[in-house]
Amino acid sequence: MHRLRALAPALRIVASVAMLAWLGTHVDLSRVDLPEMTLATLGWLAGALAMTALGIVLAAFRWQRVLAALGVSAPTPSLLSHYLAGMFVGNFLPSTIGGDVLRVSRLSGGRGETPRALASVVLERLSGWLVLPVMTLFALLANPGLRRAPAQHEGRLAMWIAIASLVALAALVTAAASPRLGGRLASNEGWRRFTGAIHLGIDRFRAHPVLALEVLGVGFVYQLTVMLAVFLAARCLDVGASWTAILAFFPVVAIIQVLPITVSGLGTREAALVFFLQPFGVASAEAVALGLLVYAINLTVSLAGAPAFAIGGRAPRVAA
Repeated sequence: MHRLRALAPALRIVASVAMLAWLGTHVDLSRVDLPEMTLATLGWLAGALAMTALGIVLAAFRWQRVLAALGVSAPTPSLLSHYLAGMFVGNFLPSTIGGDVLRVSRLSGGRGETPRALASVVLERLSGWLVLPVMTLFALLANPGLRRAPAQHEGRLAMWIAIASLVALAALVTAAASPRLGGRLASNEGWRRFTGAIHLGIDRFRAHPVLALEVLGVGFVYQLTVMLAVFLAARCLDVGASWTAILAFFPVVAIIQVLPITVSGLGTREAALVFFLQPFGVASAEAVALGLLVYAINLTVSLAGAPAFAIGGRAPRVAA
């Protein structure tokens, strides 16, 4: 088991290279007509960068509301610094786990992993697993054309992935909320700390339901900014994907790309975009180019976390 964990980063790098190589042999990127650098094109690109940066601010604020429910007093600017540092690490390591570990460490002031620090990061992540599939289902219901020919197979698959994600999340939360299971695991080591952290958070959210609604509300706004950034990136490349198509299918792509298969979703994200966007007249090369541009935008914005990672941060005060 320890050997497998040690080899996991290398295996993800190999998987990313293999996926990109396969796409390179099946997709002719030379057929992508790169847009001219006009003011309009630069405006779309600048808008995508701005929406991505705004999304990071909203994500930090969502984290702050989770911490408030857990009884931790933390200013949003400090959390934004931790979030940027974690994002920087996550984009330059074979997994986003490194960034989350850094956030927990910074939040606990380097004194080790505290239950509330771990619970805040776990719950902040899980809120996205509720928001993303709901957005997909809403878009599919709002635009029935996304579930009909020629996109009926893609629409059905997106619907089932969204439903499966919600069912898996409900099962996980139900098990963690159980005093017999989640309560016992709250102080255990290893992967069991994950379930214990959820149990701790659910108990706090039950006591503060308004804060739970705030977390979900901010989470929806955050994911909308992410989808808007993708839509603006598509307009920058002159990719003909409608807003509802992005809103329906990119949340599913986001769910797929976080699977621990490749580095930062490289390869899996692009392959998923090729599959889901081809019924709408988006060429495979255009879909791959869109995935790479979205990754490049996130990578560029995450560079702002380099100073925060290098300097470090002070832990927030825990309320009594």
